[in-house]
Amino acid sequence: MTVPRIHLTPATGPAGAPLLVLGPSLGTSTILWDDVVPALAWTHRVVAWDLPGHGASPAASDAFTMGELADAVANAVADLGERRVRYAGVSIGGATGLELMLRHPELVTEAAIVASGAQLGTPDSWHERSAQVREQSTSSLIIASAQRWFAPDSIARRPEATGRLLHVLQQADDESYALACEALAAYDVRDRLDAIEAPVLAAWGEHDRVAPEARAHEIAAGVRRGRASRIDGAAHLPPAEQPEAVADLLLRFFAEAGVRADEMGATDASA
Repeated sequence: MTVPRIHLTPATGPAGAPLLVLGPSLGTSTILWDDVVPALAWTHRVVAWDLPGHGASPAASDAFTMGELADAVANAVADLGERRVRYAGVSIGGATGLELMLRHPELVTEAAIVASGAQLGTPDSWHERSAQVREQSTSSLIIASAQRWFAPDSIARRPEATGRLLHVLQQADDESYALACEALAAYDVRDRLDAIEAPVLAAWGEHDRVAPEARAHEIAAGVRRGRASRIDGAAHLPPAEQPEAVADLLLRFFAEAGVRADEMGATDASA
């Protein structure tokens, strides 16, 4: 096992604003967040990261765990000279966020875990997918992924965005994708959620069959300060399907969490 290398986009947003780190879903890249970033960048400096072998990140040749993927994010943030960040991630990006809060609790002030869970799928299903990709490439996943990723009308309503994401899947490095599947096969932090102290928003897509409502409520109930919220008209990739709704949800969550943190700080100072 080894910590993989990942690529961060250049920061977008006003100097001095809180840094917000955005994580991808498996088979996608930073473009998943393209239509959300402009709204987030009014009040945050925003960066996004790519999985190994996806987008601009170098391919992986060695196995890695979800915890090591979280370490890779922490290392990339440290390279920016940042010590405190906000985080939002989708699916495997959300799982990475949970691991990040467990392994680097001092780093994350608040996190939005979108279309994800404290455990995802089954080990057998992930091993089957990794074997399929090694034998037939990620191109063999296009039809099934389109059915999992998007709500019934998302492709018709946003054909350019959904088409670009499916192209990213087709271009992903096969071995890196397979190694990510194997990391997810071993991933399960359900019995560790109560160690997460940062405020957490667990959001699910109305039509998501990969990480449905129960997964979000499991996270919200398991962490110390959690809440759950539904994103209407979306399945497994809400930032691409409903970017305005996702931006609004995240901005409200981070603003409210920031106010609560300020209030707690004032209370501590006066004690």
